[in-house]
Amino acid sequence: MYYKTLFLMILFTVISCNSTNPEVQVYETSESGNQLSLQTSFEHDSEASTIVINSKKELQTITGFGGAFTESSAYLLNKMSEEKRNEILAAYFAKDGARYSLTRTHMNSCDFSLNNYTYTPVAGDKNLDHFSIDEDKDDIIPMIKDAMAISEDGFKLFSSPWTASPWMKDNNSWVGGKLLPEYYDIWALFFSKYVDAYKAEGIDIWGFTVENEPHGNGENWESMHYSPEEMTHFVQNFLGPKLEADGKGHLKILGYDQNREGIREWVDVMYKDEASSRYYDGTAIHWYESTYDYFPEELQYAHKKAPEKYLIQTEACVDSEVPVWKDDKWYWKKEATDWGYDWREEEKKYLHPKYAPANRYARDIIGCLNNWVDGWVDWNMVLDTKGGPNWANNWCIAPVIVDPVKDEVYYTPLYYIMAHFSKFIRPEAKVIDAKKSDEELMVTAAKNPDGSIAVVVFNEGTTLKNFKLTHDGFTKNISISPQAIQTIMIYNN
Repeated sequence: MYYKTLFLMILFTVISCNSTNPEVQVYETSESGNQLSLQTSFEHDSEASTIVINSKKELQTITGFGGAFTESSAYLLNKMSEEKRNEILAAYFAKDGARYSLTRTHMNSCDFSLNNYTYTPVAGDKNLDHFSIDEDKDDIIPMIKDAMAISEDGFKLFSSPWTASPWMKDNNSWVGGKLLPEYYDIWALFFSKYVDAYKAEGIDIWGFTVENEPHGNGENWESMHYSPEEMTHFVQNFLGPKLEADGKGHLKILGYDQNREGIREWVDVMYKDEASSRYYDGTAIHWYESTYDYFPEELQYAHKKAPEKYLIQTEACVDSEVPVWKDDKWYWKKEATDWGYDWREEEKKYLHPKYAPANRYARDIIGCLNNWVDGWVDWNMVLDTKGGPNWANNWCIAPVIVDPVKDEVYYTPLYYIMAHFSKFIRPEAKVIDAKKSDEELMVTAAKNPDGSIAVVVFNEGTTLKNFKLTHDGFTKNISISPQAIQTIMIYNN
């Protein structure tokens, strides 16, 4: 009887402790040098602000986080030693790495290709008898397959065209112009054949964006223009029906795929009625409209227009910059400039001040999650010290920079910031309510399918911040460094 009573007392104690004292792990990346570092010691401040997590209030379902398989990235990985190549892929996809879960690649060439190419080079090939993805077999496909082998959880892959073959367009050029109406059905066939060709390589495509940046890019590299009405006409009457007829109706179709400021006119057309919205599964957006504004009003508008559809950030990067090599401090300084700093029309240059890349990533991802975005995809996974290779000389920065000549790798702070989300907020997680009393902090939270809670806190300020994190009757005192991002994991044992 004594042992039975003792056992029940111990069991009650364990249950009580587990319900009120969950395991909490705090990881921080900071300007001071932390790199997803586990934090165990915190200051106590009776005047600390509060962050209150309410897991009972669920919002959108997470699709995933990740980056893009470009020819440039894949080509560079092939230039590295086998050891470094495997290290980089593991850093992105392994369980003890960033665990990327949502990825993108390009159909035909893009600016981050070594040259212009198309899977349909034979003009007038209306049946696409000469369709071939051979251009992808040296670099992109091996990179994707190796990532698949490393990823224990798997990841979704969607594809985006920058342009159709020049012979299908009204200007017969890689750059600019529009798809000729007589080729709408052939272009829809192109998507279907692409899925089959990748399937034959052992790669399943999850979905598509209809066109990368349908407004164009100033005619600097591959592009093809659509108006909202033209894209919706193509999806409604050609692409959607073709995929459905070919038994591929499960594939996701994301419309738009450009900057957030212009999203209203697009979703108004895409989701005008049942017929126009039938084949659209969601909306794709980019971040290049501003270096500081994540456009919450536009994101809210897009969600309200189609609350049951995906809203996915499909491309972002530090553009118009040559990578700064092995200088973490630079990524936390407001010294970077983007395309708009030099080229934007004067009345909109205010949207493009100098910025700190690390801050921009953290601010934008949290801002997106707090405004119904369910997926966030970076651009190139790997670039070289020049910001390429890029046939159009459109230099950019990736989270991982390599020097193939010296076989060296640099994991920038951007890699760690991406991992604060991709590693800890898993697909099918539910974004949950998070309230904070300190207006200088940014906070978002999500409940994973396994029941764990991920809370991401960003302190863009230059002073240490103390806060009390409260969830389900449990409170923990935490301090966050200046210029830092934290992921706080709460595990109910």
